[in-house]
Amino acid sequence: MEGEWKQKRLYPLLGTLSILLFLYFNFSDHFNFPVLWLPAIGFVGTNSTRFVIVEPDGSHQSTLYINGWNSYWLMEESVWGPSRSRVSNMLRRGAEMGMSVCRTWAFNDGDGPNSLQISPGVFNERVFQGLDYVIVEARRHRVRLILSLVNNLNAFGGKAQYVRWAQEAGTNVSSSTDSFFSHPTIKDYYKAYIKAVVTRKNSLSGVKYSEEPAIFAWELMNEPRCASSSSAPILQAWITEMAAFIKSLDQKHLVTVGLEGFYGLKTTERSGVNPGDWASKLGSDFIQNSAIDDIDFASVHAYPDSWLPDADLEEKANYLSHWVDSHISDGEYVLKKPVLFTEVGSIMHRKKQGLYDTDTFLKTVYDKIYKSAKKRQAGAGALIWQLLVEGMEEYSDQFSIVAWDYPSTHELIIEQSCRLQSVFAEGQMERKLQHGDLCFGKVFNNSNE
Repeated sequence: MEGEWKQKRLYPLLGTLSILLFLYFNFSDHFNFPVLWLPAIGFVGTNSTRFVIVEPDGSHQSTLYINGWNSYWLMEESVWGPSRSRVSNMLRRGAEMGMSVCRTWAFNDGDGPNSLQISPGVFNERVFQGLDYVIVEARRHRVRLILSLVNNLNAFGGKAQYVRWAQEAGTNVSSSTDSFFSHPTIKDYYKAYIKAVVTRKNSLSGVKYSEEPAIFAWELMNEPRCASSSSAPILQAWITEMAAFIKSLDQKHLVTVGLEGFYGLKTTERSGVNPGDWASKLGSDFIQNSAIDDIDFASVHAYPDSWLPDADLEEKANYLSHWVDSHISDGEYVLKKPVLFTEVGSIMHRKKQGLYDTDTFLKTVYDKIYKSAKKRQAGAGALIWQLLVEGMEEYSDQFSIVAWDYPSTHELIIEQSCRLQSVFAEGQMERKLQHGDLCFGKVFNNSNE
């Protein structure tokens, strides 16, 4: 009788648990169900010019060279339940291609319906929960995120929105958007934003962002420029101050600037590497900005189509090769820090035999990173700009692709993942465990030649 009584009590519990599991696995994209389980992954750090994964138990470090991508739209698509499946799909497909890092926006400033920061220090909790979802889904797929904290451009608010907020508050501030970098009130706005994001506790996982290993790094700004101060001291001081502020809140994550990689007026020996004289007059300087102590790795962008619009394919490819070589060399011998090419973009002009111009540029960068990895040098990885999934046309620009719709590009991405995995099999164990057959049968020459 006692056994029957226990069974009768157990059946309702099992039934309730079954219903909860059904709802979680079938409708978690639509509702904020607490996360039942997430894989254990290590934090990423640096060891001289290389990225390393510190295993969760602290037992050892493994070297990491990165094949990754950009999808800036993840947070916005995670605000409303029905579109969250696109985010999950993108992170899953990225992981299935062996890519380990995704860069995305952790900002949307203004009074729009999907704005994260509505006014200084005032946040839309629903949008914050969307960012919570992005982080949880990334960890679920063992993808790490570079989270960019503000835009230099006007899209999604950017530094111009901060200046408008200060003006609307009656602050005596210049109309130049470069006031963002120097005015005390605006800098306080930005610091308050940083603190709110970095110290947030995820509503789904209960993990503070500062304690979340699925966050690869904080990026201070997307493509910072301070053209009204071409001698660069204002931007240099701002980077120094903001990087130190993040480190005061979070000692576990890396910090990078978000630079395009242009050399400034004082770096005259590198002026020929820039795509034009205009690039040295934007207030940024790859060497000076990246050398700041609290900046853990250097960031570089590469857009040969935009920067050299009148050049032919061969000229653009040659320029890109020199651009990548110069920055890897600077990382290795001058900065002594990893260099990550956080945006590599090109227009999808069709070539013969089903190939595309993108393949030529992407292969140029990928080959340089693979060579760097084999030699354990500072060229630490590259992130393609940008990847979409089906039905995402509203986020498309001339550099955006649905990778699997372009077989040659899709195969090139997978090949790069497998090449890097073959060099550092131990460091890529997370990818191997998840997608063990991705690289089956692929053989690469991993000598240092």
